[in-house]
Amino acid sequence: MRAEEICQLVLRTCKAQGVSDVVVTVAQSEGLMVRFSNNEITIVNALSDATASIFVNDNGRKAGANAADLSKKGLESAAKKVVEMAKRAPAASTYAPLPQGPFSYDPKLLEGGQVSTDPKTLVPYVKEAIEAAQREGAERVAGSLTSDNGKLTLLTSNGAFGVMRKSAIELSLRAFTSGSASGHAVSVAGKEADFKPSQAGAEAGRLARMSSEASDGEPGEYDAVLGPLVFADLVNQVGRAASAFSVEAGMSFLADKVGQRVASEGISISDDPTMEGTYGSTPFDAEGLPTRRNAMVEAGVLKGYLHNSTTAKKFGTTTTANAGLVAPRPFNLVVEAGPRSLEEVIASVEKGIYVTNDWYLRYQNFQTGDFSTIPRDAMFLIENGKLSRPIKELRISDNLLRMFSSIKEVAKERSWVRWWEVEVPTLCPAALVGKVRFTKSRR
Repeated sequence: MRAEEICQLVLRTCKAQGVSDVVVTVAQSEGLMVRFSNNEITIVNALSDATASIFVNDNGRKAGANAADLSKKGLESAAKKVVEMAKRAPAASTYAPLPQGPFSYDPKLLEGGQVSTDPKTLVPYVKEAIEAAQREGAERVAGSLTSDNGKLTLLTSNGAFGVMRKSAIELSLRAFTSGSASGHAVSVAGKEADFKPSQAGAEAGRLARMSSEASDGEPGEYDAVLGPLVFADLVNQVGRAASAFSVEAGMSFLADKVGQRVASEGISISDDPTMEGTYGSTPFDAEGLPTRRNAMVEAGVLKGYLHNSTTAKKFGTTTTANAGLVAPRPFNLVVEAGPRSLEEVIASVEKGIYVTNDWYLRYQNFQTGDFSTIPRDAMFLIENGKLSRPIKELRISDNLLRMFSSIKEVAKERSWVRWWEVEVPTLCPAALVGKVRFTKSRR
């Protein structure tokens, strides 16, 4: 069956069981994954997937599931099981019907792009990245490249219908020199013309070479330059905390702060899924509403939360077209650039630390924003405006609201970041943050 026929079959089956709201999506993808280690290609796998997602809301009783069996019998069975689950579920305190369609969507966002999934094209990209890292001094390079062309078909019981095509190509690699020295870089793009494997490889190799023979850093408070990989991780925390679901669940450091200053005046963050040809672009949200740009933080002030229909009704406002059927979410986080280059930002620091990557960000308190994260790969002491020596064995232990309010400036260069620590694609510069608390790392 075609994707549209699958959606119609599931919708009819669910409605015949008497439920009030139904959303059906069919996600189809064809791609390739290339993994590499010790400068050699180790795995080349073709990826192919087709899944139907079913969500029902029976006057506040919700349930959802994915169906991999796309036969008529399998789809009807899955649809009936989801309805049964919903009828047994406890009723939510607030019921909001799905938005009433039909809707018109931006044709450019519906069309998407196309990236190569041919090993004859992608394997040379990997080799290009490895060679670029080696030219910068890397001894070993490892990582993965994935390329995917997808199609998403959506149909709702309230008349929303859309078919979007979307492509993405993503490279994440680490370069190593002697000992434990390493550098990490990514290249993330929604279209192949924006993919820069050689640039990512060179960056990882350069950082690995520069961080050789690192010594233990001294705990304390330092002005810190956070590279795009690190700052994107923190911006993702803002995206999560700005979801009305997180606020309602008591897991947001942005609760009760709409209209208040939550960051320095120079910080503006938006969610913009309407950016054509980008990794996180989408013409519609999970309820079928046309997407739009939403300002989250503007000149340091929190402008509002991200909503779907249900959270909007609870908060007495309108949806921002950020559904998630359960939890509203950002699609494409964008941080406005600053006036000076990263080199100039570093040159302005008398004594500080430059952190190029981090992982394992964990909260001590979601409501206050107390957290810690471990710097990973290259990290440097800054003295008199220059990177003086590589350091290691430190942890950032601080508070997100304090850090965002202490940002002195952000750089003008921005790059798209997405990897396992940064789930939402984020267009991000480096940031200079005052008096960041570094403690001794306990790995």
